[in-house]
Amino acid sequence: MEKSIFTREYSIMLRLLKETRKNLKVSQVELAERLGQSQSFVSKCERGERRMDIIQLRTVCHALGTTLPDFVKALETRLKKSGHKKSRR
Repeated sequence: MEKSIFTREYSIMLRLLKETRKNLKVSQVELAERLGQSQSFVSKCERGERRMDIIQLRTVCHALGTTLPDFVKALETRLKKSGHKKSRR
């Protein structure tokens, strides 16, 4: 199984996260301040150089003024539009 940071789905998630930040008119510096992190931390996360787990993603969503469920819903919509199918177990 391919590492999740290299998948198309992870790239779509990162693009959505960056778009969400920009649509809310929050700079990387401002988001970093809200998170208590450096601007380079935010940049590395958005570029996929630093992997985010679900808890970190939740924290970022809250710092942006949104919720994890809302972000995941938007992500699912984006994935469906891209032709991604849910894996079945």
